[in-house]
Amino acid sequence: MALYNPATATLVQSTSDDSTPTTVASSTTSVTILAANSNRKGATIWNDSTAILYLELGATATTGAFTAKLFASGYYEVPFNYTGVISGIWSAANGNALVRELT
Repeated sequence: MALYNPATATLVQSTSDDSTPTTVASSTTSVTILAANSNRKGATIWNDSTAILYLELGATATTGAFTAKLFASGYYEVPFNYTGVISGIWSAANGNALVRELT
């Protein structure tokens, strides 16, 4: 099967010129790390804790159902174009999540 790549196609790249920092205290119950934001172009999360942070791309994180498992000092980049809520839960309550949302 031949590939189709028209010479007239234009690539539009999403850019961001604003970063909003937030800090979320660790918790052994599910908490919101980032609220849904239709203007989000990206986000980063750093686990500034000695405990494991379980992240969920959705409303409720659990230690058994999660998207990513961040160990102490772990770093996560939210998938491109994900604008929904992000939740998290730690294995023990100490430290924070350091969050940067790009809009």
